[in-house]
Amino acid sequence: MLSQIFPKHRFFSLRTFSSLCSKPQPTSLDPDQNPYNLLKSDPIELLSNLWVHAFSRPTPRLVPFPNLTGYLKSFDLWVLAYQRACAHHTGTFPPRTAIHYSHLQSLLALRHAVLSSPSTFPWGASSYLLLRSPAEKPSTTRIGKRKFEQLLENAPPPFQDRVIQELLLLILEPVLETHFSSKSHAYRPGRGPHTVIRNIRSNFAGYLWFIKVDLTHVSMHLEPNTIIGCLEKAVSDRSVVRLVKSSLKTPVRPGSVEKEREELDGFAKKRLKRKILRASRKKKVLNENEPKPDPYWLRLFWGFAPEEAKTVPVYGHCGILSPLLLNVCFSELDFWMEDKVEKYFEPSKLDSIWREKIDEGCHNPAWPEFVPASGACKTRKMDYIRYGSHILVGIRGPREDAVQVRKDLIEFCETKFGLRLEHSKIEIEHITRGIEFLDHIVSRRVIYPTLRYTGTGGKVVSEKGVGTLLSVTASLQNCITYFRKLELVKGDRDPEPLPCTPMLYSGQAHTNSQMNKFLETMADWYRYADNRKKVVGFCAYVIRSSLAKLYAARYRLKSRAKVYKIGSRDLSRPLREASRNAAPEYSDLLRMGLVDVIEGVQFSHMSAIPSCDYTPLPRTWVPYHELVLREYVKLQDPQFFCRLYRDVRRGDLGSPQDFVAAVLWDYKVHGVYSRKLQEEDVGVRLLDK
Repeated sequence: MLSQIFPKHRFFSLRTFSSLCSKPQPTSLDPDQNPYNLLKSDPIELLSNLWVHAFSRPTPRLVPFPNLTGYLKSFDLWVLAYQRACAHHTGTFPPRTAIHYSHLQSLLALRHAVLSSPSTFPWGASSYLLLRSPAEKPSTTRIGKRKFEQLLENAPPPFQDRVIQELLLLILEPVLETHFSSKSHAYRPGRGPHTVIRNIRSNFAGYLWFIKVDLTHVSMHLEPNTIIGCLEKAVSDRSVVRLVKSSLKTPVRPGSVEKEREELDGFAKKRLKRKILRASRKKKVLNENEPKPDPYWLRLFWGFAPEEAKTVPVYGHCGILSPLLLNVCFSELDFWMEDKVEKYFEPSKLDSIWREKIDEGCHNPAWPEFVPASGACKTRKMDYIRYGSHILVGIRGPREDAVQVRKDLIEFCETKFGLRLEHSKIEIEHITRGIEFLDHIVSRRVIYPTLRYTGTGGKVVSEKGVGTLLSVTASLQNCITYFRKLELVKGDRDPEPLPCTPMLYSGQAHTNSQMNKFLETMADWYRYADNRKKVVGFCAYVIRSSLAKLYAARYRLKSRAKVYKIGSRDLSRPLREASRNAAPEYSDLLRMGLVDVIEGVQFSHMSAIPSCDYTPLPRTWVPYHELVLREYVKLQDPQFFCRLYRDVRRGDLGSPQDFVAAVLWDYKVHGVYSRKLQEEDVGVRLLDK
């Protein structure tokens, strides 16, 4: 069952819940023993047990997780971390039985160096390798001292560092997931930019002032002692904390860090473009264990990454563990903001949106939701959401409150993290001007609905009302900017598509297939935007026109009009026959299996583009895997299970349709909610708890 709720690329497969009671067996630290004798259990069972144990703790935020040394010593988890590191370096996940004995011995020596007291493992030491990558071939030629030092300075992070990072990620992620706030959505399983956009659409209606904060400077300059202090509040195991601390405080070689891309002038860009074009004409032969590069459509989509998701901090030698440590540090900010949101809330019965307590989930996020546009603000309310190093705060109240929140944020960052936040990184905007977050613009649209009601004497009265609707639209200007950076359009106000030159030497079937995957991904990215049809239609127009110009140059058809005339509007007909009349017909080649089927470019008509998804996101929403884990933990409680079993034996459980029918019948007959149904409703609520 857990195999359906955890992503396959993170946990691969899980067994039944009956085996979750197993714990990692203590193993010896002797590096000379046979590694096959240490492979005693399934690592997926151990991780499943850790997830269940972490979610079964009553107060994870108040009491840190006590003991993780048993999982850190488990050689089965070390082998799983090695498999994941191999998948990253070589592109293939090696089976457990296919790992060579020499690699297992090296992995055992690495485990001994990490767990020995004091630890003898040096982070980032390219000249002290206990474990090599399967794709790395040992050098057999002699080199000089100067060249050896130069190679060490520019050497990438060692493979053995990646293995330890994978191990720490497997162990720490389930423990820290219970410690994080529900307002944090970045670098977490089951959450992402889509959940942020849905949360804004469902729960940010009615706010007048928005505060957008960029904490990138804070996240990039966090001190190691600050990170360790935040980590110790969630994990108290000394072995794990000591290992993370050593990775943070070990100096990093300047050559092993990727340099930021510098802005080039026009002449330098032309020279670089010619160099890349010459390199692309050469057929590159991959090595035996070299992973394949990302396909072109995926590289295109990476170019559309929003500003909030581009910068990922790297702390010391932590590598892939850095985003998790970022959430650990900023969880202090999340808890502080949650407390501030709760204290700021002042409900009023005259308000038509929020009337009760904030934690009861009384707010109805149904779409569309009308917010009164006139009259005094009777309710003061605040909400908060964070994606990585960027946060968005919505305030229903005067602007002075927003200014005070900005001041408190600056003081908190200076007190907690020792870094001062500049005023330019905190923007305060009114809802009427629009706020851009994750390439979506949050704004307010004024509408004039017709209100019909029955007046005195049974007369139906129709009046024009005024209301405002929360609007979440994709930024078309940002989309044009990304296409211009990818050199698929030129111009800004009236963009003109350019030919897709990287696909010049690919066939029509392969090119159309690549672009269809890109358009499908873009349609999914803008799934929750009000103008989804418009922005996806623009992307389809750019791609289709770019391919038409490419085919006109490749098949010497001189214009896009001739390409559309031969290949049809969606470019699904073969274009080779127009220039090569002596070649066999495309239909005959397709029947013989000598050519691929040419797919038409998608979304050539607006009717084929899906509409916006307005599915609301409840305030109490949690990812599906957390919901299943909490339900499983709840079923382990004997009192809850006995109560549920007794109700089933009694036969009191019924379908929701029967319950709604009984409520309607009670109101029709008695005019009130009957006492019997009230008692049944209370019993159902007790079961839910």
